[in-house]
Amino acid sequence: MSAAEESALLLNIQLSAESSADTSELSELVVAAGLIVVGEILSKRTAPDSKFYVGKGKAEEVALFVKENDVQLVICSKDLSPVQQRNLEKLVCCTVIDRTGLILDIFAQRARSFEGKLQVELAQLEHLSSRLVRGWSHLERQKGGIGLRGPGETQLETDRRLIGGRIKQIKSRLNKVKKQRFQNGQSRKKALLSTVALVGYTNAGKSTLFNKLTGNSVYCADQLFATLDTTIGSLVINGENPILLSDTVGFVKSLPHNLVEAFAATLDETREAKLLLHIIDASDPARTERIEQVNDVLQSIGASEVPVIEVYNKIDKVSDCVPHVDYKSDLKVQRVWISAEREIGLDLLLDAISEQVNDEKVAERVTIKWESGGKLRAMLYEWGAVTNETLGSEGEWVLEIVLSKTRWQIFTSNEDYSDCVSVEGRNSSNSHPAFY
Repeated sequence: MSAAEESALLLNIQLSAESSADTSELSELVVAAGLIVVGEILSKRTAPDSKFYVGKGKAEEVALFVKENDVQLVICSKDLSPVQQRNLEKLVCCTVIDRTGLILDIFAQRARSFEGKLQVELAQLEHLSSRLVRGWSHLERQKGGIGLRGPGETQLETDRRLIGGRIKQIKSRLNKVKKQRFQNGQSRKKALLSTVALVGYTNAGKSTLFNKLTGNSVYCADQLFATLDTTIGSLVINGENPILLSDTVGFVKSLPHNLVEAFAATLDETREAKLLLHIIDASDPARTERIEQVNDVLQSIGASEVPVIEVYNKIDKVSDCVPHVDYKSDLKVQRVWISAEREIGLDLLLDAISEQVNDEKVAERVTIKWESGGKLRAMLYEWGAVTNETLGSEGEWVLEIVLSKTRWQIFTSNEDYSDCVSVEGRNSSNSHPAFY
């Protein structure tokens, strides 16, 4: 039976400290994994049981359901210890996985790039390495010591050594990827390219927005973790320097720590970004909780200090909600309300990005000699900086320009600048640039 046909029983556990069991997300994760849900059992406990996590009676109820319905897989909503997982599997006589194992399986299905596959394999091996204890109980087992080692213990040690070696190899490759990302980041800084990263809870609409803004065709679907690999596209606003827009992996509640560690190289894009667009599903009734969970992940990866604009997406699914912008007390943009799929409010978002990312402007009137300044004039037009042009009495070009401070510095540092350009600020009689 293929993974798409595999039947699963959901074991939802609600601890007394929790107001309710979050069953909807586990169900969505199961659907995203391509499984068929044949039943659901809820267990309420004050604290986890050391043997099964659930009580013995509930564990036996699970075993009976599995036997009567020919279930191939039991999925637990909480993370199980290796001992709890092994005990449950022995009792119910089928495979048991926890929430982390389910997420790892989804990631393994969705990874497409070489880097993404390495990251998923690393997370899977680290998760598996703690679950090898007594994995070969059918083999002879004896106490340790010279001359007393049974073949079962030898097999475990061999397997651990193989897994450890593979983990070391993957980490070495990912370190190379991290160095390459750092070098690419340095090159972008030299080229005056700013990175804006899309972050947010999974299925909030990040990839849809990415496609609308960049014209790319990243895969989109109404499911958790529809896309996994990070994609970077170019975005130009008002003729300014191109902005690199980065579509990152979506977050979920209590994102497994080993996944965060494995995707450290990818998440560096988030930490090094000049601006984060926190995409929020405006129609999600649990959006406040989702925002807190994303902020927790940003804190854990060291990205909490990067400026953030909250983008409330899917307003077409919210009654009486129109595209608008909310401002902070210092008049900086705090929230933008849009619908990426319907392309509603995208102009407001682009203006907010431009205001946050692009440098302060320089307004100047420059005179360029026609004999030797053609390249400089072409450069200003290529940047979209020219607002007006007239001819002087001797055929020279008189240009009124508006451009970023950074590009003004590039323009004035050109080797031909001093020989063929004279400057007169628009709002003054001296040659100092007028900033605004």
